[in-house]
Amino acid sequence: MPLLTSSYRAPFYLFNGHLETVVPSLFRKITNVTYTRARLELPDGDFLDLDWLRQQSPQLVIISHGLEGSSERHYCKGMARYFFQQGWDTLAWNCRSCSGEMNRLPRFYHHGATEDLGAVVDHALAKGYHHVALVGISMGGSMTLKYLGERAANLSPAIRVAATFSVPCHLGASAAALDKSANRFYLKRFLQKLGKKIRAKEKMFPGTISATGFEDIRTFREFDNRYTAPLHGFRHADDFYERASCMPHLPKINVPTLLVNARNDPFLPEACYPVELVKGNPLVSLEIPLRGGHTGFTQHTLAATNYMEQSAFDFCMSAIKNG
Repeated sequence: MPLLTSSYRAPFYLFNGHLETVVPSLFRKITNVTYTRARLELPDGDFLDLDWLRQQSPQLVIISHGLEGSSERHYCKGMARYFFQQGWDTLAWNCRSCSGEMNRLPRFYHHGATEDLGAVVDHALAKGYHHVALVGISMGGSMTLKYLGERAANLSPAIRVAATFSVPCHLGASAAALDKSANRFYLKRFLQKLGKKIRAKEKMFPGTISATGFEDIRTFREFDNRYTAPLHGFRHADDFYERASCMPHLPKINVPTLLVNARNDPFLPEACYPVELVKGNPLVSLEIPLRGGHTGFTQHTLAATNYMEQSAFDFCMSAIKNG
């Protein structure tokens, strides 16, 4: 595994991991991106909404968003805009319940739901693209890495490269980090968003899903024990963390893959920097910038291209050129 030296430098006004995380999340606006939406019907009766930028390119990037994100998040739109400007088609897909319309089934989505990413990839491959790159941010990165490892033996040769950022490689450790008092701000925001969806699901599936007592949930572990695990076929939170994590799949990845996790990411404890685990895999390149926060990586101004976008594109082009 190549351990890359990072060239990222944070702007002076973002002087800690929390500012580097929160400021772009709240204030970065991406303009000149107008998606075309298409709905992908799934075999289980549910659907995924796909947002495209097309220009008849033979190359496509598929972008996967983070927890309670969507294709509209700044990091997705920024990534889509940058690749599109370089001549690629782009597809930013929305996990179940994340497109602005509630999905049809009791289940939602989760870090290990590679069956949905697989459905998106298969749908895109059927359109005849010559080169496909996968880009995942945060939860989307976790899903991307797990997908690549799981499908390594049968991966389409059109999938040439992947780039991932701010990835909670060890779900249990990351959940515990977010439960700490210093990160209560993030946890509270996630639970507020998830609570709205649980209450909507309660109306759709009374007797199956209950929001009673949701306001008493104080940790991700409590949420995952009560909702994530039973709704998605896991025994409990620990079973979910073990089976949905991408960590065990990293050694199996067999396409050039970039993993960038900032050292000051407030979401990521030490277990999420898998230096030892992937040392034996020369196709996984790990970069650990000292700065960057979680899905931040601002370079000059919030409106400018950020480090994730440039790094992803440069890595993808290099892998395709040398592949």
